[in-house]
Amino acid sequence: MTANTTFPKMARKNQTLGEFIIENQSEFMYSSGELSKLINAIRLAAKVVNHEVNKAGLVDILGTAGDTNVQGEDQQKLDVLANEKFIQTLKNREIVCGIASEEEDHYISINSQDEKHQNKYVVLIDPLDGSSNIDVNVSVGTIFSIYRRVTPTGTPVTMEDFLQAGNRQVAAGYIIYGTSTMLVYTTGHGVNGFTLNPAIGTFYLSHPNMTFPETGKIYSVNEGNYIHFPQGVKDYIKYCQMEEGDRPYTSRYIGSLVSDFHRNMIKGGIYMYPKSSVAQAGKLRLLYECNPMAFLAEQANGKASDGEGRILDIQPTELHQRVPFFCGSRKMVEKAEEFMRKAGKP
Repeated sequence: MTANTTFPKMARKNQTLGEFIIENQSEFMYSSGELSKLINAIRLAAKVVNHEVNKAGLVDILGTAGDTNVQGEDQQKLDVLANEKFIQTLKNREIVCGIASEEEDHYISINSQDEKHQNKYVVLIDPLDGSSNIDVNVSVGTIFSIYRRVTPTGTPVTMEDFLQAGNRQVAAGYIIYGTSTMLVYTTGHGVNGFTLNPAIGTFYLSHPNMTFPETGKIYSVNEGNYIHFPQGVKDYIKYCQMEEGDRPYTSRYIGSLVSDFHRNMIKGGIYMYPKSSVAQAGKLRLLYECNPMAFLAEQANGKASDGEGRILDIQPTELHQRVPFFCGSRKMVEKAEEFMRKAGKP
């Protein structure tokens, strides 16, 4: 599977997201209208969450909620709110047969109105990536991934519907809540970004045919964990810091995957969250973070790897599975893989 970065010929800058979806339905893998409705439901939930994020300093929704999620991480109040809003919106629209969230222990099976489970899509979502940054007013985001179910319609969804390799995604994207709010997504025909006009609550096409530069000068990694990294990752970081040719590169790490990915796609760079001696499997979740971002990266002429091979070819075995993640400008990811091969398995 290779990236298709051909921008739909009917698209035009400043058209609304709704117009874009309608005009490009024929580009969807299954042109039944359901996927269009699903993207629209995500758009609606994003506007609701955006409203809550923007008033975070004015009402009591900052800080921790007092609970931990399935990964053992402290849940922020906005994690809980965003999770509820996305699940509620998707349920109310009756267009999905199942939802899996990073904040939930198990997947949620959803009946259609006639209780015959006729809906065809499942959604996997990280409702608020980077939420610990909310308290200090740093950009956060939502990541989503959409698959067509593999079990027969008319029956409840099973784990098999969610444990699909990333190369079977029919759509993926993210919403970044920052100085402006953007929804960026792909259905396998390039990547397009839409910016919210808060005055009228409408998303407009602002970043058509987004692509990673082939290489860049930014590397994004939590260097505080350097001592715990595999030797190949340490060697690559030293390479990035070496004064030679167009190096040293600039280190930029926000701690919000959506924000780091978005910046690197625009400016050129690599994002790395390798496995380490304290996180042997890596930290990022394959289904909620790595697969959707890898799909976007490949559609934007970038690359995503676990240090050895293609992220999208990994067959998931667990709902909350973690993997190492290297993603960004193609030549930079390939160079990182080269260092890891030289040093042995990452």
